[in-house]
Amino acid sequence: MSRRAAPPGGAHPPAGPPGDAHPSAGPPRPSALRATLRHLLPLLRGRRALIALGLTAVLVEVLATLAEPWPLKIVIDDVIPAVLAGAPVPGGELFGVPVLALVAAGGVLAAAALRAGASYLATVCFATVGSRVTVDLRAAAYRHVLAQSLRYHQSVPSGDLLARLTADVTRLQEVAVTAGLPMLASVATFAGMTVVMLILDPLLALVVLAVIPLFLRGAKRAGGEVTDAARSSRKAEGAVAGLVGESLGAVRVVQAYRLEEPLWQRFAASSRKGLTTGVRAQRLAAGLERRTDLLIGAATAVVLLAGTLRVTGGALTLGELVVFVSYLKSAFKPMRNLAKYTGRISRATASGERIAELLDTEPDLRDSTGARPLRRVVGDLRLDAVSVAHGAGPPVLRRVDLHVRPGERVGLTGPSGAGKSTVLALFLRLLDPRAGTVRLDGHDVTDLTLASVRSSFAVVLQEAVLFHGSVADNIRMGRPGATDEQVRAAAVAADADAFVRALPDGYDTVLAERGDSLSGGQRQRIAIARAILRDAPVVLLDEPTTGLDAASRRAVLGALERLTAGRTVLVVAHHDELLASCHRVLHVAEGRVDERPAAPTVRLEPAGEAR
Repeated sequence: MSRRAAPPGGAHPPAGPPGDAHPSAGPPRPSALRATLRHLLPLLRGRRALIALGLTAVLVEVLATLAEPWPLKIVIDDVIPAVLAGAPVPGGELFGVPVLALVAAGGVLAAAALRAGASYLATVCFATVGSRVTVDLRAAAYRHVLAQSLRYHQSVPSGDLLARLTADVTRLQEVAVTAGLPMLASVATFAGMTVVMLILDPLLALVVLAVIPLFLRGAKRAGGEVTDAARSSRKAEGAVAGLVGESLGAVRVVQAYRLEEPLWQRFAASSRKGLTTGVRAQRLAAGLERRTDLLIGAATAVVLLAGTLRVTGGALTLGELVVFVSYLKSAFKPMRNLAKYTGRISRATASGERIAELLDTEPDLRDSTGARPLRRVVGDLRLDAVSVAHGAGPPVLRRVDLHVRPGERVGLTGPSGAGKSTVLALFLRLLDPRAGTVRLDGHDVTDLTLASVRSSFAVVLQEAVLFHGSVADNIRMGRPGATDEQVRAAAVAADADAFVRALPDGYDTVLAERGDSLSGGQRQRIAIARAILRDAPVVLLDEPTTGLDAASRRAVLGALERLTAGRTVLVVAHHDELLASCHRVLHVAEGRVDERPAAPTVRLEPAGEAR
């Protein structure tokens, strides 16, 4: 099946950082809230029972809050006037205390206890939902990032991605619990109290309702400004995280070239930029909060004045006015909370937008419609008129034809940047060509699932990639689920068993980050053991002996000999030792691949233990 026609300039433009598209390009971007909810709502559906329990608790809390002032009305309207007038107290007395007063006190205590219990249950329910959704969202975002192509990861700072996966997701969770839950309960309480206030006195209730449009107008304007400032602040914080990740990942170079001071200056400048926008967001939020206090104070004063006139005119009892005024505190609580949490909500909105941008960035390499797995792989590799360009630059490869037969060993040589590693990346489908077809066992790789293509290859790179974890765990990454015996057998074949057993905890020894606690040769042999355990029909080698001393190189070469036995091998190398066993050696330069005479076949046996 032929490849689809590519647009001019390349089939796959390089993916930029999330959210870096020009604002005028394409359809208008949805609001940050809608973009975030689009990814959160599917995760919430699986927690319906817990959410329903939390909402029920919120309803009980609202009802208890509505009931709490009414015992006070009974005391003010029925008990106190009778006592002051010397008349019999309704309900009689018990130990000299009016029964109604005792009942009212018990009612206040019961309402408070019910409200506190319901609030606790709602908080626990929604905090649990928030934590679980956060875990799922972070996992989904992490998986999405790992699925992105090399072009994407070459254009997006890893530190910024780390900030999105950690700080931004955590901020969403914190705000959902500290701001979202109080807002939900407050809005429900306000709705119930509005109904009761309209029944008690429609005129005073209209005074309360008249405040809402004024508040929403100011909140909308201030909220937009705070969100813009918070977005800039999070972008600056992401840049800081990118700088930190870059410098810590190259700390040896930083110290060797004494770059501590200039990098510190860059870090301080980026931090100050983030601080400036952060302070602006806090200042705007604080201004909204103070204006809201003044607005609520003015509304309360009007209600108190008009309520006094209504009581003296007989339209309202004193107890009803007390209930009304006590409702004001809870009725205005949503506005207070919104003003109070505007800064947090805006920062969470900016964080949600960053996460949504990340999740909305579609991988430029993914399974096509109807892609099928390749069940049995024999290792026939072919490039048919393949052209590749990185970004908008000139082509690295120009209409290259290459055929590697099953079981054949082919070496690639040439100057740096000529495209040797690009050839390996094409077969792994880490990138797609601008034109032409990449084939595995005669199949266009775009017609196969990514999983089946990549599982057909074992890879050993110039720099062995090890992860923080035990030696056994690092080897087992070649085949998750492999037994301890299989892991040790792979280590023996890679000439790694002896030095691994000499480590403090043997195969359970936890390696430092990137395996820095081992020598280069030891790291490379663990990587080879991982490739041996994978047992793939095709082996790709990319300068696996570069930087090693002579003894380590001979040990690695012996391990590679056992890894590649009977398999299709494509090796990028400059050392004649590594090319000696190849059937053919191809020279890659100026976008072309030219065949050179085959080197004499030489089998290198491993030397003794070398570190």
